[in-house]
Amino acid sequence: MVIRSAPRTLAATAAALLALTGVAACGEDGAAGADPDRIDVVAAFYPLQYLAERVGGDGVNVTNLAKPGAEPHDLELNPGQVGEVTEAELIVYLKGFQPAVDEAIEQSGGDRSFDVAGVQPLLDASAGGHSHDEEEGHEGEEEEEHAEEETGGKDPHVWLDPTRLATIGDQLAQRLGQADPDRAADYTARAATLRTELETLDQEYATGLANCQRREIVVSHTAFGYLAERYQLEQVGITGLTPEDEPSPQRLAEVAEEAREHGATTIFFETLVSPKVAETIAREVGAETAVLDPIEGLQPGSEDDYLAIMRTNLTTLKSALSCP
Repeated sequence: MVIRSAPRTLAATAAALLALTGVAACGEDGAAGADPDRIDVVAAFYPLQYLAERVGGDGVNVTNLAKPGAEPHDLELNPGQVGEVTEAELIVYLKGFQPAVDEAIEQSGGDRSFDVAGVQPLLDASAGGHSHDEEEGHEGEEEEEHAEEETGGKDPHVWLDPTRLATIGDQLAQRLGQADPDRAADYTARAATLRTELETLDQEYATGLANCQRREIVVSHTAFGYLAERYQLEQVGITGLTPEDEPSPQRLAEVAEEAREHGATTIFFETLVSPKVAETIAREVGAETAVLDPIEGLQPGSEDDYLAIMRTNLTTLKSALSCP
């Protein structure tokens, strides 16, 4: 996964700006510590916001650092957002996914972070199928080595396996209960309710994808390793874990060949990334294109939530893979 590291001085510079300008640690979703009866939680991106809101309920005030429509991989924090991290009572994030968030947490100090990667072990980046990194030889070798340094060669998209997300929710409930013992039972109960809903979703996927004519999914970037592993699919990634990667002509030809070999009728692209590359391959092999959402963030104005988007993804997959 190729992640461009934020400047090492980001958090320090932002903190200095806060001190000089008197910027309050507040964002669009509310002020840090504004309600003494609720835990102020900062979530690094949408799936973690969803989890914190579902488990925390009325006991939390949640701010999402990645706004709707923004691609969270390359998030850069403004001074106000650094202030939100500094003032938050709990920061829910995934270490290695967003370097700017990692650095702001390190600079702010204190034991206020909840790293979901430390709760649920991450899969290797190669899980679930083939990516361009495996097949292009030495091309892009420096970028790949840099990605190894940032992520340890792991796939961060853990939320695309509902059972893993349920486990993270259980652990988050325990952490919230430590911060707010009076509501500990409420957090545990909400996490249990969410687990039931996620297990129902998991069963829908297992049943819906059990008897498909095809099991290969051609995707714009290899974000679907957890989903592929859980439901015995194989992802063929046009690019690697970073959606902004530019595939080489060789890789485009390889993906087109694989798509023909497996009789792929659909090439998938994403909501927050340009569909042009997927459309190019689709034209080459005579396939259609469709959205398969990795749920890294919401579209502006969207009223869907994680569960709704996952069910839309399931419907799309069943159609594309000719599942009864």
